[in-house]
Amino acid sequence: MVSYMSALLYGVGGIVVAGMALLVAFQEKLVYVPVLPGLTKSYPMTPARLRLLYEDVWLTSSDGVSLHAWFIKLFPECRGPTIIFFQENAGNIAHRLEMVRIMLQRLQCNVFLLSYRGYGASEGFPSQHGIIKDAQAALDHLVQRTDIDTSKIVVFGRSLGGAVGAVLTKNNPDKIKQPILFLSGLQDEMVPPAHMEMLYAKAATHNRQCLFVDFPTGMHMDTWLAGGDRYWRTIKEFIENSVPNKKDEDSSREDSTVVPSFEFCSDQKLLVTAHRCVSSERFFWANFQETKRFDALGICSLT
Repeated sequence: MVSYMSALLYGVGGIVVAGMALLVAFQEKLVYVPVLPGLTKSYPMTPARLRLLYEDVWLTSSDGVSLHAWFIKLFPECRGPTIIFFQENAGNIAHRLEMVRIMLQRLQCNVFLLSYRGYGASEGFPSQHGIIKDAQAALDHLVQRTDIDTSKIVVFGRSLGGAVGAVLTKNNPDKIKQPILFLSGLQDEMVPPAHMEMLYAKAATHNRQCLFVDFPTGMHMDTWLAGGDRYWRTIKEFIENSVPNKKDEDSSREDSTVVPSFEFCSDQKLLVTAHRCVSSERFFWANFQETKRFDALGICSLT
């Protein structure tokens, strides 16, 4: 009897261990959903379907993975903000084009849509460390472009992309400073809105330039719709108030090359790691001071 029970316990224990090992081995396949059920990996449409002016861009990540992106311009010579868009988990960048179309109109901006590795036309397989490399490749590409205003680069992430954007800012701690705007959908059915409040409270402890705005009817994936005009107006006003105009920027450069081009930029660094990025929307102002001057507004959305 004892031998039977011992064998049973060892057997159950072995099954549990094997199950956990399989879970670890396949966790990234369970986490990432580059293909929506019933659909193919390819793009169902391109920006041309919505009559958007765009460019196919191919990047190579630091570990050699070929990445695809669309760079969509409001108009050929647009010098307004340029947004790097980090998408949600499921599907590919083509499924975000309707939101991007509205974003272009309401924010008068350009949009850079990155396909993570394993998504859309990008090669490779998605992983946490890999996607972080992909985000860096997108940022590195934009800062060297000469056809945009690199003092107005925006990092905008939704859901999974919110964590991607947060890590991108975290990985540049010597370069990034930011007031933070939090936008929260209070009806989020996937992530408790209280998590956003926790993030806001944590950030406000170290950065007094924080603002929290909520949307009572916003759910996990539709705050940008449920928020209506107020949603887009809030973002637009935040960008306009954060981005210095040309005159102010020139004056700042004459005074000192090391002073940020906006006076309210805090010296505090982002203290939230990716695993804490579990709520609605957050916006980071980032001032990158490099050999080539580069200021970036970072927008990270978890809904």
